Amino acid sequence: METLLYAAELVEENGTYKLVVQDVVRDTVQTTPVPKSMVDKLPTFLAALSAKLNSAPSRGRW
Repeated sequence: METLLYAAELVEENGTYKLVVQDVVRDTVQTTPVPKSMVDKLPTFLAALSAKLNSAPSRGRW
């Protein structure tokens, strides 16, 4: 059974970006502005994170 812990959205409005993270367990929301340069790097970051997680031993640490 899966349990949703966090939900995240990257929102663009009039050329500005913000990250909205909802802590589902605690029922809180945090919002922070994100520069476009970071938004542009997001696919690269996600690919690196995915590669790191897929190559980690099952009981290993980051």
